[in-house]
Amino acid sequence: MKLSLRTIFESQNCLLRRRNRIQFLATFLINILTFIHGLGVGWMSPVMRDLKTEDSPLSFSVVVEEISWIGSVLGIGNVIGNILVGLMQNRVGRKLVLHSIAIPHLCFWLLAYLAESVEYLYVGRLLAGIAGGGGYVVLPIFISEIADTNIRGTLGSMVMLSVTMGILAGYVISTYVAYHTAPLCIMVLPVLFFVCNFFFPDTPHHLIRKGKSAAALHSFCFYKNLDVNDSRALSEFDELKMKLTKDREMERRALSYKDFITRPAFRAYGTAFALLLANQFSGLFTFTSYMTDIFAASHTTLDENMCTITIGVVQLMGNYTATLLCDKYGRKILLFVSCLGCAVSLVAFGCFTYFADNPDYAAHLTSVDWLPLLLMALDVFLGGIGLVGCLFVVLVEVFPAKIRSQALSFFVVCLSVSVFVTLKIFPICMEQWGISVTMWSCSGVAFCGFLYFCCFLEETKGKSLLDS
Repeated sequence: MKLSLRTIFESQNCLLRRRNRIQFLATFLINILTFIHGLGVGWMSPVMRDLKTEDSPLSFSVVVEEISWIGSVLGIGNVIGNILVGLMQNRVGRKLVLHSIAIPHLCFWLLAYLAESVEYLYVGRLLAGIAGGGGYVVLPIFISEIADTNIRGTLGSMVMLSVTMGILAGYVISTYVAYHTAPLCIMVLPVLFFVCNFFFPDTPHHLIRKGKSAAALHSFCFYKNLDVNDSRALSEFDELKMKLTKDREMERRALSYKDFITRPAFRAYGTAFALLLANQFSGLFTFTSYMTDIFAASHTTLDENMCTITIGVVQLMGNYTATLLCDKYGRKILLFVSCLGCAVSLVAFGCFTYFADNPDYAAHLTSVDWLPLLLMALDVFLGGIGLVGCLFVVLVEVFPAKIRSQALSFFVVCLSVSVFVTLKIFPICMEQWGISVTMWSCSGVAFCGFLYFCCFLEETKGKSLLDS
């Protein structure tokens, strides 16, 4: 038994291996931010439905148009956060940016607690979007810069895993905890993150680029759990420093528009656009925000809040599966399975609701009214193992090293714009088209993503971030 455990802990891919422990701990702690972001998304889903009723937990109620703005203003905040953090992170460093992200998260929960009109929720969701959008820019870069290549996919996929954990926790809290109690408890988390982040240095990549060699060496050895005087550590650090310094000099001298119009660059753009469109317009994130409304429209007799919590659990399982399989089997196969599975399950979901709307068939479906829950669970699980779990892993890895920073920033902004669009139009589509056509449309997008990935996607497993 001792030999078996020792073999496991000495495996290069084991997160508890001596060299990997600090990288794992740092990734876990900074993902408090993504957990808080997920909490806000999950908590608002049942709350937004309650706000439309006479039993609103606040002193006012809202209409569908206002709900669509409460949901979608998160996307506007994401764009602002993407741009602000994109401009700041190379100037002030990843650590200080992470510090600053905790503040708007805190403000969102404070405004939710104090809300006296719908404008409080607009501003709060905008701030939550700024924090979430900024986190989606800096966290994948921070993780990729402290992680060894063999565990980078696993640690990178933890970003969406922690978001999903937060969403599930938000579903549960909004169902069982009083509206004004939840914000008071959750406000502790940004403060906790603020304290924990003090103990971690900035990434060695950033410190090298700023010419702080001594601090960079300390950071490198800290995250690799090596002694500063270890010859192996010094050798690895010198190699990293030489490559980064060389790449930085080449970037300053030679980066031009021609670097953005090469064949590898265009291939990366295509993959990134396909990934973003499949991720957003297949409805995976949008469903999360409007899950209670979806089940209310699905003709199931099961309790909508319990269905929503169940989906949160399944979503968590899907994202956790991605962390287990991402570095073992690669990104490509997970995206194949994810897209095709989402397409099939959403077609089936749309067919069920279509026939359930017809009085001639509705009576025959009462015995299988659990089917919408099963189909939605299948959709979010399969979406979680690929389109969600591998999203930021692939976005970081797919671009050529020379243009990675600029291209990644641009595509994260595109992601945030699509978040706004999908959150804004989804409740309107549900009202105008009905749930069946809406689900079939999302299925079509997922299937197009499957076709694209079959033809054009290249595997990025094991790719060095310093490679072109």
